[in-house]
Amino acid sequence: MLTVIGCFTDQHDLRLVGLAAAICAIAALTAIRLLRHAGSAGRTRLTWLVVAAISSGTGIFATHFIAMLAFQPSIPSAYDHGLTLLSLVIAICLTGLGLRVALLGTQGASWLGGLVVGLGIAAMHYTGMAAFEVTGHLRWNPAVVAASIVVGELFSAVALSTAIRSRSLTSLLASAAILTLAIGAHHTIGMAAVTITENPLATLSPHAMSPTWLAGAVALASLAIFVLTATAHALSLREQRRVHGETERMRGLANAAVEGLIVVDGHRVVTANVSFGRLVGLADAAVAGLPVSTFLTEANAWQRLACAMGQPVELGLRHAAGEIIAVEAILRRIDFAGKSHQALAVRDIRERKQAERHIQYLAHHDALTGLLNRTAFNAVLDRAVAAAVETGASIAVLCLDLDRFKAVNDLFGHAAGDAMLARVARCVTGLLGPDQCMARLGGDEFAILMDGQAGPDAAEDLAKTIIAALAAQASDRTADAMVGVSIGIALCPQDAMERQDLMVHADTALYRAKADGRGTYGVFEPEMGIAVRERHGVERDLECALARDEFHLVYQKQVAADGGALLGFEALLRWTHPERGRVPPDLFIPVAEERGTISAIGMWVLRTACREAAGWEAPLRVAVNVSAVQVHDPAFAAQVLAVLLETGLPAARLELEITETALIRNFDRAVATLRQLKTLGVGIAMDDFGTGYSSLANLRAFPFDRIKIDQSFVRNVDTNAQTAAIVRAVLGLGSGLGLPVVAEGVETPEELAFLKAAGCAEVQGYLFGRPAPLNPHETGIVPKADPRPDQAAGPGWAAA
Repeated sequence: MLTVIGCFTDQHDLRLVGLAAAICAIAALTAIRLLRHAGSAGRTRLTWLVVAAISSGTGIFATHFIAMLAFQPSIPSAYDHGLTLLSLVIAICLTGLGLRVALLGTQGASWLGGLVVGLGIAAMHYTGMAAFEVTGHLRWNPAVVAASIVVGELFSAVALSTAIRSRSLTSLLASAAILTLAIGAHHTIGMAAVTITENPLATLSPHAMSPTWLAGAVALASLAIFVLTATAHALSLREQRRVHGETERMRGLANAAVEGLIVVDGHRVVTANVSFGRLVGLADAAVAGLPVSTFLTEANAWQRLACAMGQPVELGLRHAAGEIIAVEAILRRIDFAGKSHQALAVRDIRERKQAERHIQYLAHHDALTGLLNRTAFNAVLDRAVAAAVETGASIAVLCLDLDRFKAVNDLFGHAAGDAMLARVARCVTGLLGPDQCMARLGGDEFAILMDGQAGPDAAEDLAKTIIAALAAQASDRTADAMVGVSIGIALCPQDAMERQDLMVHADTALYRAKADGRGTYGVFEPEMGIAVRERHGVERDLECALARDEFHLVYQKQVAADGGALLGFEALLRWTHPERGRVPPDLFIPVAEERGTISAIGMWVLRTACREAAGWEAPLRVAVNVSAVQVHDPAFAAQVLAVLLETGLPAARLELEITETALIRNFDRAVATLRQLKTLGVGIAMDDFGTGYSSLANLRAFPFDRIKIDQSFVRNVDTNAQTAAIVRAVLGLGSGLGLPVVAEGVETPEELAFLKAAGCAEVQGYLFGRPAPLNPHETGIVPKADPRPDQAAGPGWAAA
């Protein structure tokens, strides 16, 4: 009885054993290399799988039979050529099938493929042993046979799993070594399971192949292995060069991209471009090999990207310093180094997010003051009104409007107006409590919401505080000193239970405050609605008054103080509405100024006055008031010239009256316009002297043709010592400058006598007749005995 393992040192050629081990190692290494190449070969994958199957199957076959040739039993032996060939075919087919299964790419495929390869090793081994003939009997130990199969299966599965999981050189060598161990261990344990019992009566088959012929077959198989090994090595070198070139090209393209790019295999970063490294605060080389979860802040971020494959997903990217960076990421599948990978492109969207937040802020806030805008305030007020109606709690709305704000824009420019609005916003918001908010509704209109049981007393106290604070702030600024604030207050649910009605009532109270003298506040009362509707009606009708030809002019005489000779007329505007009747000038002129229609009305006055004066029989002058807006219009001088040419009125007969405040906004522009008018031959008079700034510098900068003393100084000049002193001073100034002085508002013979004695050259007023449509042939005037007016005169074009 003979055991194969037991006679290892006596009946084995150790040189052939070593050769078998070497052939096994070379075949295993070749098989793993060809397997990897087949995995990245694309269309030629099947061809390279066949080559890998031949290499691995032949290697298993050669290893087995070289080891069998190393065994030199003391009895005759031979090999059945049919079973020997069949063992080679089985080895090639089953290992080829196992390699194909391992490349399926599904979970557990590499392990399953390794088990199939292990089955091929076992099948080849025991088929080859079946081909072994001796003059005796072979007896097998089933337990050891089973152990050999299990060991071969286990090592084969580990070998292919290691080869598929990673493409590094270390994994290549490790998987080849484990596969070698699988083949060698299976053969060694399998041979330990057999015992040979000599039988002198047994004979060898006459067709059996002698060990010499087997050696030749094994030599051919070994040669095939070496050829395939050389081929695998050449392919490996070419693959390395291809992968390296592809990697470098991709890296060059990736580094040229602005977006951060990483290539991911499974959940681990294979490579990254410079932009991604810069984005996460690491060198691009340091990123490779790290889990992709290192940079994703959300636990399910990778799942979100996978579900939205090819679509942009916004998520957070973790910087090395701990900062969370908002990015837009897109995940796509790519073929990288011959294998399917995922490419993740990330774009820094912090600036876009900041811009979106800014846009969102601007959508709800006023850009100039930073306050809530009308839309946002309405939304807040809707919620507050709904809560107040539901709970019965009281809220208050305060509507604020700056008094004479348009004058600031006209005189000092829009930049000064904007600065004033910002100062008002800062001042008022500093007075508000935590349950109060302020909004800019547009222009110089503001609103405040008082929430949290805000009663009328609390609302009035806040209104008083705001008025006082703005008055104190304005004390040291010329522009601010011109502007005050009027406030209207309405309560919910006392006054209204809807947001629109509440705002209308607060606005109504605001108009009442303005009508009461401005710089104060008003609390809504039901009867206020009538006055507000009246004002709104005036605003609406004024827009159509010119088109409907509802304006007309009246004239007030300007006469010589000494002798009463008629010198000219001042044109004054009147409006007669078909339903309202005569609308007082002091009502519609401020509305025209606020609504911006004053320029169109002013040109109508100028054209009408010139046309009518051109038809007078006597060549008397006509005086026309000009607004500050017209004076600062660069085209105004050309417009005046066009009117003179159109009407045929000589320029010397036209006198334009301007107030000193018209020079303040843009002195250089105003003076340039006035000099152009002087060049045309038009006279220029400074109106209402003494009521504005009364700057001597203005009189020096521009040679006015006339100064007009405001009627407020002329009234009672004969009985009021202070007024008399002011008038004498102005008359002395005019005399010194060589400028005629016109006194407005002369109403009594005593006032006229005083002015004559003081040296005043020209006068106008009710003493010489009320403003009225003019008889163009009138050339004289007789003072009336009782010229006292029955109502006060209005300013500017409305002045009497």
